[in-house]
Amino acid sequence: MLESYVTPLLMSYVDRYIKNLKPSDLQLSLWGGDVVLSKLELKLDVLEQELKLPFTFLSGHIHELRIHVPWTKLGSEPVVITINTMECILKLKDGAQDDHESCGSSSTSRSATESVKSLAKPRRIHQAAPSDPDLPPGYVQSLIRRVVNNVNIVVNNLILKYVEDDIVLSVNITSAECYTVDEFWDRAFMDISAPDLVLRKVINFSDCTVCLDKRNASGKIEFYQDPLLYKCSFRTRLHFTYDNINSKIPSVIKIQTLVESLKLSITDQQLPMFIRIMELGIALYYGEIGTQKEGETEEMCSHSRETVVNITGVESEADVQSLHTGQYQNPELYLQQGNEEDNQSWVSWAWSFVPAIVSTGEDDQEEGLYYPQTEEDGQTRSPRHHTPKDPIVSIGFYCTKASVTFKLTEMQAESSYYSPQKVKSREVLCLEQEGITIEVLMMGEPFFDCQIGFVGCRALCLKGIMGVKDFEENMNRCEEDAIFFTCGENLSSKGMTYLTNSLFDYRSPENNGVRAEFILDANHHKETYTEIAGMQRFGAFYMDYLYTMENNSGKDTGGQQEFSVMNKEDDPTGVQETSVKRLVVGPLDIRLHSSAVHRILKMVACGLDHEYEPYSSPKPDTIDDDRVLPSPEEVVALEEFIPTRLTCVTVIKIAITIPMAEFNLLDSLLPVILGQKTFTTPMNVPVFQQVRPLPAIRFQVDKVNLEHSVPMYAPELVSTVSSLSQPSDNLLHHCYAHCYLKVFGFQAGLTCLGSDGSFLPLFPIVPSFSTALYAKLLRHPVYWTKRPFVPITECIFELPNFTIQATRAQTLLLQAICQSWTHNMGNGASPGVNEALLSEVYKASGVKSQNPPPTLEGSIQNVELKYCSKSLVKCASGTVGSIKLCAKAPGTNEGVKEKLVPLIQGPSDTKELHLSKWLNESRKPESLLAPDLLAFSVQVPQQMEDCRNSGAVLLASVQGIAINVDPIFCTWLLHQPQKGSSRPSQQPAGAVPLVLPGTKKKEDDVSIGSTPLVKQPSNQASDYASSPIKTKTVTESRPLSLPMKVMPRTSESWSSSEEKMKEFIGLVWDAVKRLTLQLELQSCCVFFPNDSLPSPSTIVSGDIPGTVRSWYHNQASMPGTLVVCLPQISVMSAGHKYMEPLQEIPFVVSRPVLEEGDAFPWTVSVGQFSVYTLLGQQRSFSLLEPMGCTSTLAVTSHKLQASAPDARHSFIVCLHVDLESLHIKCSNQQVQLLYELFHSWSTTWSRIQKRGILRQASGFPEPPMGAAPSSPVRSSAGTALPDTSTCSPSADFGSPTEGDSLQTVDDSPFSDAVTLEQKTSNIGGASGRVSLWMQWMLPKVTMKLFAPDPATKGTEICVISELEDLSASVDVQDVYTKIKCKVGSFNIDHYKSSPEEGQRSLGKFGGVLLSCTDKLNRRTLLVRPVSKQDPFSHFSGFFPPVRIQ
Repeated sequence: MLESYVTPLLMSYVDRYIKNLKPSDLQLSLWGGDVVLSKLELKLDVLEQELKLPFTFLSGHIHELRIHVPWTKLGSEPVVITINTMECILKLKDGAQDDHESCGSSSTSRSATESVKSLAKPRRIHQAAPSDPDLPPGYVQSLIRRVVNNVNIVVNNLILKYVEDDIVLSVNITSAECYTVDEFWDRAFMDISAPDLVLRKVINFSDCTVCLDKRNASGKIEFYQDPLLYKCSFRTRLHFTYDNINSKIPSVIKIQTLVESLKLSITDQQLPMFIRIMELGIALYYGEIGTQKEGETEEMCSHSRETVVNITGVESEADVQSLHTGQYQNPELYLQQGNEEDNQSWVSWAWSFVPAIVSTGEDDQEEGLYYPQTEEDGQTRSPRHHTPKDPIVSIGFYCTKASVTFKLTEMQAESSYYSPQKVKSREVLCLEQEGITIEVLMMGEPFFDCQIGFVGCRALCLKGIMGVKDFEENMNRCEEDAIFFTCGENLSSKGMTYLTNSLFDYRSPENNGVRAEFILDANHHKETYTEIAGMQRFGAFYMDYLYTMENNSGKDTGGQQEFSVMNKEDDPTGVQETSVKRLVVGPLDIRLHSSAVHRILKMVACGLDHEYEPYSSPKPDTIDDDRVLPSPEEVVALEEFIPTRLTCVTVIKIAITIPMAEFNLLDSLLPVILGQKTFTTPMNVPVFQQVRPLPAIRFQVDKVNLEHSVPMYAPELVSTVSSLSQPSDNLLHHCYAHCYLKVFGFQAGLTCLGSDGSFLPLFPIVPSFSTALYAKLLRHPVYWTKRPFVPITECIFELPNFTIQATRAQTLLLQAICQSWTHNMGNGASPGVNEALLSEVYKASGVKSQNPPPTLEGSIQNVELKYCSKSLVKCASGTVGSIKLCAKAPGTNEGVKEKLVPLIQGPSDTKELHLSKWLNESRKPESLLAPDLLAFSVQVPQQMEDCRNSGAVLLASVQGIAINVDPIFCTWLLHQPQKGSSRPSQQPAGAVPLVLPGTKKKEDDVSIGSTPLVKQPSNQASDYASSPIKTKTVTESRPLSLPMKVMPRTSESWSSSEEKMKEFIGLVWDAVKRLTLQLELQSCCVFFPNDSLPSPSTIVSGDIPGTVRSWYHNQASMPGTLVVCLPQISVMSAGHKYMEPLQEIPFVVSRPVLEEGDAFPWTVSVGQFSVYTLLGQQRSFSLLEPMGCTSTLAVTSHKLQASAPDARHSFIVCLHVDLESLHIKCSNQQVQLLYELFHSWSTTWSRIQKRGILRQASGFPEPPMGAAPSSPVRSSAGTALPDTSTCSPSADFGSPTEGDSLQTVDDSPFSDAVTLEQKTSNIGGASGRVSLWMQWMLPKVTMKLFAPDPATKGTEICVISELEDLSASVDVQDVYTKIKCKVGSFNIDHYKSSPEEGQRSLGKFGGVLLSCTDKLNRRTLLVRPVSKQDPFSHFSGFFPPVRIQ
């Protein structure tokens, strides 16, 4: 009786998957109780349909199949199915790789119709069996249910292989067993019983090994790599909960796997293959690889509604659209399909053992589950509302400890000549993780959630890298040195939180007989699983990915309609989809020392070493001209809800430490990564020497927030919105990808790794600050080509406050750390660092030196920048609130307070500073509402060939700036750490000579640091450090290791500089020829004190004019100060009306420049330029009275009619300058002050040159070049360049000189012969000629010299010289240079004045020293014959004109 029911059941499974079986033989064997089948071939097409994977089976067979049926003990012993040695070989479907190639496998060469129709057959056969009218009695029902629930499956030696290109991925599982267990997860014979209605199963996998090898062109594997995973065992628990005893499908399915230890190993040859496999998974996830051929697509679509098993309930229109366009990809849907379909496929056997044999009248409902969309009378019916029959599926993967070890391989030959080569691997890097959790929860179409978490993670260095034995066993280095990345906590402190509520957690509801509750509501889910809760459970990393789909209406979606631009989100009765990813990364500590950086870059270089073609390339956007305009109702529905994907990333507490490079072989790694050359082992490998103490730069960030949102169906949405005539702001907003980045508490500083392996506290260089960046990018801009007003890119950057502070020693150390990474010393060894420098930077807190060095502190506030890009223009605008720079001189032991010396202040009210009277007037403190220091707007047209657009626009405004050139800055710049007595030959670390990368440096040029080289000629080192002449000789004349052909000749240097100048002139001309310019620069006031001017505590910190005024009035010993008030400058292009410099971008000017040269002439106004001196005892003397000028600049240009193909423009530059009267005053005290300042700064400059400070500040040193000859021709050509570079056409002054120059340019043929005159005016042959005409007009120059009268105390002598009506013009042409200069009159007089009497009297000879005019007038003084002079007259030879009359 039992055989008649059990036998067909078992036969249906065996016959479904195995070829060429005789049912009669199988039936006879089953009745005997044991079946043994050998050498079975699998039905590959059935397997492909069941698994629904984008792979095809190349082969599949079973060595032996055993079925044991205990007929006499069916109620107490399980049926055992044993498979011995099952091997399958898979490859990617041909249609997935090339849609136009035919499938190579017969299983995939059949038509799609047959495939899809046969897809449903097994299930319908399976459903037909229990619907037999002759149903067994109730006892037999329960017995068969018990039999099916307790079937044991044992698989011994399961082999799966995947082949692609030269990749062979194989998975070998020694044994896998699936059996039923009790509530304690022990093997038992169980049945579903009330009230629990629970079934538990366990699958144990033993010795899972995964190998990844490379095969050659013939398909053979020459060298076997180390296995990716070797003999890993894990166990899986399955928990099924049913609503009632006759339910066919469980209401809750929980499948969870636990791995105690997962050890992955990846070699450098496996890494590209491993990345390829990962890319395959990503491409399948995003649907970038199609699973059908193009020819099958349409036929497939016609049957999709009826037969495709679509457990996610995705509307078939979406699937059809994805097949047609290849652009409509929904990762969320693919993720759901992938997971659920895998469950339906791989778990279908397990589900088959569920009591689904007996019909309960629910067949229709079951079919509704499997086939949620059916076709009736041509009408598509939406899936019915969610019912409790839809299963809740929970999948979990848990790993206690995991590690990934990277290895480098090398070929090693055996001793025998004929023996094969072997691959020897060497571990270099290891990534360890603890407490890994991956949990997936889904319920049909409306809900999908995936959570991933790590408790802890760390990475450490192993062995050696690139020949440097930095972590060999004999180095005796501690584990702390090897770890360069740590994140989160460890399991010993965190506990088993990663297993919370899993089947492996004894506290979970399933292990305590309680039915588990699942959160399937999006809002409730977000409230429960917050970022804080995730980090409390894990600690290192937490990701929550939630996808929901809600149906607004229960109505049918209507007839099957053709796909148009409207998609399902445009349908008012459609679904509403949301996708939210939240990622949180816990405390990060990254140490990028030499060992870590070289290992990481080496693995990157290995990962890039492949020739695989990408799985998919982005297809260009194509616009469908037959787009159907959406109806108003559809637009309204679209306005209500637009599905988007939101990603939120939060990183908490980041610390990145970059120590000085202990060795540097980057010059052999970086070219490989950049694709410039293949990797070669470096010639000189340094012997690793551990450097302690090791200085380092550390960056710390409190928190980083990143939000990214993108439309879920961008192509369809953009296509629809772009077809509207006036889309709303909301619709436009959703057509962009938006990105918000916020950084909180960023700071940087110096630290030091001590010999004990611990870091010193941070010495802050950049105090904590925060910043924010917002950007949006238009999706599919090709749809918007006819809408130039739609921005393509927009960016906004905000920086409220940024400060940097450092002593000179700290900057020297920073420089030394940077140079250790950027400059290879030739042998890769560390250059070391000066001990005196280290001791000064990392001096103990509380210890004060006798002369503490000053600290420079600079800050910039309220920076806002905006950028916008459109199809026609690119524009930017922004403001800079203020900048400040001050020097802090710390106090000494004697109780001297800290001094604050302001150096730069902006904005500063400098409007009144051009006259010294501001010192005696009341001055308001700087207002908090002061205007921004800098405000600008710039707009540049895009280069488009088919249209002619307007020129660029630049609007800028700069407020006043006060600068105090204080001697304390020289003190800071020239500060040198005191040399230690132990090493007298040491030089400062800042004077480490820079060397070209790849060149060898002699030992005498290497700085002496904490790891000195063996040979150390001290006399050469000291000479190098002390003598500027020898320094020049060493750095410029010595050819290092460069070959001689690199040394350029003088003529080549000359021509190359000319070529650069030609390019520069061309670039400048292209920039200004159609530039609308509006530039406003307020006065910049520069103070040159003779001694330091610290800011008093009574005024606002950093106010330079206030500091000077306070010293002027309150200090009797005020140091002498030279005040240079630079002029206000205003530049306006022709025809432009004033606009506010800060505009909302993009903006429109009243008169855009369309033609070249229309922006000229430029009008330049300069005013209020003055110089005066401040001396002690409230004395102020003027040197240069306030003056200004008005100038006009015009440039015209035209193409040269030359035969040279690269001929460029010929320029005519006209400059006219009208100067105001010039008044200069000078006295002995002022000359003395000027001399002292000059002497002080010249001394400082010579010391700077001597130490090579500026030379070191540059980046990589230039190769030694031949010295260019210094000739007057060369210098004259150089002086003409600034005037030619700022020009553009137009302006006709009608002067004869300009007319001559025009005639000359037009008539003179272009000649290759170069004369001196042409060299002066002609910047290279093809760059065009430059004709220059300049004119100055100066009405009057007055110069007064004051000196005390040595003969009479209290009286001073004043000499006044006056020049009137000055004019000058310069005319530079191809064949001549003409200079004209004219002076109307020139007089020199002298007076005597007494400050007490307040009167001024003429000096000897009527006060006249010189009188010169072009014409005789009343002012000209005549000389009378000496014989007629009055002997008693004070005037020996000169009489005023009145006396002559």
